[in-house]
Amino acid sequence: MRSAQQILAEASVIAVVGASRYPAKPSHSVPLQMLRHGWRIIPVNPFVDEVFGVKTVKTLADIGEPVDLVDIFRPAADAVDIVRQAVAIKAPAVWLQSGIVSAEARKIATDAGLDYVEDRCLAVERAVGQLTRLH
Repeated sequence: MRSAQQILAEASVIAVVGASRYPAKPSHSVPLQMLRHGWRIIPVNPFVDEVFGVKTVKTLADIGEPVDLVDIFRPAADAVDIVRQAVAIKAPAVWLQSGIVSAEARKIATDAGLDYVEDRCLAVERAVGQLTRLH
């Protein structure tokens, strides 16, 4: 099991489930910060066409290419199904943002061999580790 820092250091492409078009929300500002620091972000949101100028997809299954990390900005009750979707697309890691905890999602992820982080913020971890992706 990789640490949160290792997951971020080794990831290039992050699918963000629940990415928001509203700049005041963490589900907008956090992935935007990751994008600005060199990660490729794929926003997953069935209700909008784009977030921070990046075209959205409706579901993880719609991505059509490998992702290194699935970042979840949805309530804990939704995390279980999203983690199942992450397993189905063979994502190597899932990350539940600050305040999101799910024992069932954790079990599904770990049983499938995925790295799993919960109740932590990508942007905080990036800043703590002073990580930047170089293209």
